[in-house]
Amino acid sequence: MRSPCLSLMLLASVATLHAGSADGRLDLYWIDSEGGGSTLIVTPTGESVLIDAGNPGGRDSGRILKVATEVAGLKRIDHFINTHFHVDHFGGTAEVAAKLPIVNVWDNGLPAPDSDPDGNKASTWPLTSKPYRTMPVKERHVVKPGTKLPLGSGKTPISLQCVISRQNPWNPPAGSFGTWSGVEAPAARPVDTSDNANSSAWILSFGPFRFYDGGDVTWNSEAKLVWPEKKVPTVEVYQVTHHGLDVSNHPLLIRALNPAVSVMNNGSTKGCMPAVVDTLRAQSSIRAQYQVHKNVRPDGAKGNAPDEMIANLEANCQGHYIHCRVDADGRHYTIEIPATGHSRTYATRVP
Repeated sequence: MRSPCLSLMLLASVATLHAGSADGRLDLYWIDSEGGGSTLIVTPTGESVLIDAGNPGGRDSGRILKVATEVAGLKRIDHFINTHFHVDHFGGTAEVAAKLPIVNVWDNGLPAPDSDPDGNKASTWPLTSKPYRTMPVKERHVVKPGTKLPLGSGKTPISLQCVISRQNPWNPPAGSFGTWSGVEAPAARPVDTSDNANSSAWILSFGPFRFYDGGDVTWNSEAKLVWPEKKVPTVEVYQVTHHGLDVSNHPLLIRALNPAVSVMNNGSTKGCMPAVVDTLRAQSSIRAQYQVHKNVRPDGAKGNAPDEMIANLEANCQGHYIHCRVDADGRHYTIEIPATGHSRTYATRVP
């Protein structure tokens, strides 16, 4: 028999999770798509933005739908952003749309039907992409550098803006984010011909709080955001790019973003590469590192965050998510893992 105290605690937890726009806060959810991408944003006015939607097959879309409807209380997805055309980022979209209406889709424009996103002649691409191409949505938009989603704003200003797309960075006013001193030009790596390089990257701003989501954008494209001038602001929360693979997460970009907290949407054996872990640990501004999954590869033992900051400790997991709630004025934010009870509040560094 469940104790009255436990029942009250569970009710309080549910009430907190469903508080939504009533208290003017901003919510972010990193949903487990086993090393795919799926980040849900719910604004204080109740608008929703889903950035990527994991793999096809029902598992990832089911987890997204559970968080969106049961936790966030959504009736629709107002904006879906597909950062690039790899199936671990767009594969679950049509499955979500079949049960939760999607109003606007934002992507780089569909690749030619006779070749896959990486430029290979592939007969499977038309079949793989068909659910995404034919799913019912109200309107489709092609993302460009500088594209800003039309989000409604409450008392605290909010914006979500693309800072790079198809390897072309946006052009903020010169000197907007400071300049480098005594920093050498970063060395380029071999050209990335995959669609990862074309990923769109986004900055979410809510008062003084900022969050960076770079999809799977890779090394040379990341360098364009910080050299020869910084084209990104400092942020509070950094979504570790490309699930923590070392073809991304340029140290100079992380240095420019200067995050206080990192969140890695890795899988149990995907991402969380030693070089990326070293880069994050070398960044003195980072106070806490979170992971959706514990890395169970042999090279992962020394690279994982503390267990309390990992949502899923076992490879065969329940798909637990990480939640960030930002106070109505953007000056404090709490990151929690509801399944484990972990919760920690951070003060936003106001310039």
